[in-house]
Amino acid sequence: MEKTGYGIRKELTLPYEEVVAKVRKALAEEGFGVLTEIDVKETLRKKLDVDFRRYIILGACNPPFAYQSLQAERDIGLLLPCNVIVYEDDKGQAVVAAIDPEAAMGMIDNPQLTAIASQIREKLERVIEKV
Repeated sequence: MEKTGYGIRKELTLPYEEVVAKVRKALAEEGFGVLTEIDVKETLRKKLDVDFRRYIILGACNPPFAYQSLQAERDIGLLLPCNVIVYEDDKGQAVVAAIDPEAAMGMIDNPQLTAIASQIREKLERVIEKV
């Protein structure tokens, strides 16, 4: 697992479809539901008539943490849900990555959010580790 300035990612040797299924399962095990799903490849094909790699954006939400976050900061909805992506890299390998909630919520000066973001990050790290 690699940590970037704004995300947590992992390169895999598993097929893309298998990684997407494993990510969904791991998210559910950590209490996340998928509220939104964007098939970037299909969207770009329809809207721009271009071919793009397989790439999916899953808008994951953990309701208890979302509720706590909204109570601590009303406008935090601008940063919700937690995005998790799966895509194929240039070599055809699957990559899974998730937003780092600590980095995203770190731009807001609210100590309550800092504690919540830390807990969410632990859960998202476990999701990626399970894949």
